[in-house]
Amino acid sequence: MPNSDGATYAPAPMPQPLVKPGEFIFAAAHLHHGHIYAMTEGLLGAGGTLKWVYDADPARVAAFRAKFPDVQVAASEAQLLNDPEVRLVASAAITSERAAIGLRVIEAGKDYFTDKAPLTTLEQLDAVREATARTGRKYAVYYSERIHVEAAVLAGQLIERGAIGAVLQVTSLGPHRIGAPGSRPDWFYDRDQFGGILCDIGSHNFEQMLYFTGATDAEVVSATVANYSHPEHSAFEDFGDAHIVMNNGSTGFVRVDWFTPDGLRTWGDGRTIILGTDGYIELRKYINIATDDGADNLFLVNKDGEQHINATGRVGYPFFGALIRDCLDRTETAMTQEHALKAAEISVKAQLAARVLTPAR
Repeated sequence: MPNSDGATYAPAPMPQPLVKPGEFIFAAAHLHHGHIYAMTEGLLGAGGTLKWVYDADPARVAAFRAKFPDVQVAASEAQLLNDPEVRLVASAAITSERAAIGLRVIEAGKDYFTDKAPLTTLEQLDAVREATARTGRKYAVYYSERIHVEAAVLAGQLIERGAIGAVLQVTSLGPHRIGAPGSRPDWFYDRDQFGGILCDIGSHNFEQMLYFTGATDAEVVSATVANYSHPEHSAFEDFGDAHIVMNNGSTGFVRVDWFTPDGLRTWGDGRTIILGTDGYIELRKYINIATDDGADNLFLVNKDGEQHINATGRVGYPFFGALIRDCLDRTETAMTQEHALKAAEISVKAQLAARVLTPAR
């Protein structure tokens, strides 16, 4: 089954080098989540040079080197942090440990690129905000369901051009496949470590709500979480939803879950519906079920009629090149620091506010 596991799903690189070989050297560290492969591919495709890899587990290092054989293996995290050539460290650690790693990277004078969710507590958020404001270093976040999906990139461009008018509401659905028993590490099932489903998966969706509406803040109106089907993991959550109202009057709704059925050809039928004053856009990101359309499907309806656009190969993934240039030029074109951390803040607040539903068994 192609792309059956979201943890290891990595879009094919679309090279758009914005720097010369050796001009932007980065390292990869703490490889607990498979997103590190897609993060690395994105940076390489934009012209970055991968120098080091570090992880405490030799098996994870070996798997990474099988994909990126030219990388050097660091004996410790300190070895890559002390290398003056390294400008950025990319990491996909256990979620609850990502902030501490990022703070060490920043204090070493380097920029940090972390998998989502970038942190799990408001205390971590405060520490990250203090460090980035004090040092000017970047705490960039891999919100892959927007920045590494061509349909979502195209949707942002269409909205910017006024294709659907002012955005009023974003509905974002993030179903995932949990995989076979034993295929996930222990930390995946521990709420304290993965942060809860709205903090973890939901961070993708809250980021999209802010981005597509142009909002800079939001209030969590309601949220719920549940563990419906995994009683053997008492600290796990397999369902969550939330309703938010943003500071520009737009609204957002998210539903995330671990209930992708075995019969679906991919790891999750991720969909986003964006309602505007003059039309709407629907994204069917990873599959258009019961068709041969593939991934990256965008449907647009406005005064000009109905359109179905397959975005594959059309717009690429400009985030990675923009991030590299931002690190070199000290600009904020890929994503502002406040936007990246505001999405994380809303995710944590939704998790904290969530009503825990008790399943009927």
